[in-house]
Amino acid sequence: MTEKPIPRCEWLAMLACCAVASMAAVAWSWQHGDLLNYGDAVAHLHIARRVFDARLPRISELGSVWLPLPHLLMMPFVQVYSWWANGIAGAIPSVLAYMAGCAGLYRLSRRWMGRTPAAMTLVFFAANPNLLYLQTTGMTEPLFVCEMIWLADLLVEWRANLKPAPERARKLLWWVAAVLVAAVYTRYDGWIMALLAWTGIGLVLARSGKLRSRTFWLASAVVVAAPLVWFAYNAANWGDWLEFMRGPFSAKAIELRTATPGSGPPHPGWHNPWVSLLFFTKAAEMDAVVASCGNIMLTLSLLGTAWAWLAHRRAFGWSLLLWLPLPFYAYSVAFGSVPIFLPPWWPHSWYNTRYGMELLPALALGMGFAAQFALAAVREFKPSWVKYAVAALFAILALNVGEMVREHPLTYVEGIKNIEARRPLEQQIPPALKALLAERPGSTILMQTSVYPNLVAFTGIPLRQTINESDLWIWFGALKAPADHAAIVLAFDGDAVDQAVKAHPAGLRAIRQFTAPGQPVGTLYVTAAFRSASQR
Repeated sequence: MTEKPIPRCEWLAMLACCAVASMAAVAWSWQHGDLLNYGDAVAHLHIARRVFDARLPRISELGSVWLPLPHLLMMPFVQVYSWWANGIAGAIPSVLAYMAGCAGLYRLSRRWMGRTPAAMTLVFFAANPNLLYLQTTGMTEPLFVCEMIWLADLLVEWRANLKPAPERARKLLWWVAAVLVAAVYTRYDGWIMALLAWTGIGLVLARSGKLRSRTFWLASAVVVAAPLVWFAYNAANWGDWLEFMRGPFSAKAIELRTATPGSGPPHPGWHNPWVSLLFFTKAAEMDAVVASCGNIMLTLSLLGTAWAWLAHRRAFGWSLLLWLPLPFYAYSVAFGSVPIFLPPWWPHSWYNTRYGMELLPALALGMGFAAQFALAAVREFKPSWVKYAVAALFAILALNVGEMVREHPLTYVEGIKNIEARRPLEQQIPPALKALLAERPGSTILMQTSVYPNLVAFTGIPLRQTINESDLWIWFGALKAPADHAAIVLAFDGDAVDQAVKAHPAGLRAIRQFTAPGQPVGTLYVTAAFRSASQR
């Protein structure tokens, strides 16, 4: 392990290459209209926007299920209406997380590798088409991957400085705590990661006779407080400190609502950790390399990781946290109501394929060590062949990227499948709403916004011009008398507005219906107040 600093020109070259790749991906997604393919990305932007743009602005608009950090990071950018509507507000934090993750992985790999294998590690990671696409969206994976990488890097540095530079180790411990708090507030995987990492820190300090460290206990209080604050937030706003686990919008509740009674297990891997592990591993392989090379890549990465463990056991051990997604998703898919569907395996579909991206840093680091071992062997037996070996390895990386793009990246295809269901409604409804609002500007619209939030953004109106399910007593009052509270009503078959319209139809006239395959029918109503205003 080397503590020699990376030259400034090397840093600049690495960052410049990553920035070019990132901006090229953003430009491509922008040009093809793919920034908002994922419904979850649209929902993240909607949550960030509604904290301030609402009839009742409040912090509880962050919701109860998704953790708040991604929304807080988007919040400054969604204040620009066009950035909210076109998805740029979600891409900005993801791009920054991608850049930081690239820098962290290169920094981590350079601790044990020479410049060439470290560059190969970075290329395997940074040029991955699935990661490049996800960092153009408002999804949470790029941010969490960045946090995983920096946690491993900081822990390795903390352990290396514990004895020779205790003051620096204390400062690094605070940075580790900060990254863990960020991870806890990004994805629930971060809770397990925080538990394991902090327990490991405590064990190391205990063996070193430094467990009484004031810094450790103060930082422990900060790390432990992170999930406790989330419990308190859920309890204060929804009356249940585990609302995110057992509330109506939790993964468990969604699984129960969507399961077909009497049809058997709701998804492959249900209550079967081994099958769940296979699905997650396959997703990670398909996210990392072309489909035909997944097993070869995984084997090489595991061999590279094993070699690094044997060569740098004490220092490298912390990097094994990068493999945490394997057991985490083996459990979560089996018992946590988060299924993964893959096109090669039944039910031959695309769902949560992006989860495999969390293993990409571990796979990249393992491949980097495998490359270093291979180059060392060539240098030992055929020194004159080293340059050819380097060229061959970079060529393989380039061919992998090219073939993945040709096959279409897995996460990109999932995003396309995701938007296909919403696109007809997003194309039909906003123009109809704009036409009505042109007749009567400023009219209030009664509608649910959480299922199709882009309908508001594409219409060009603020969320506070609607009465929606986030408006508490205003919403419930409007459902009891829709025509008295709104000039325009948009209902979808079976939703709360549809039920309210059927229960209280007085003063409402249906003027248009909207259909899309596999989606509930949408119906647009105008009230007597709207008609009289339009006739004046």
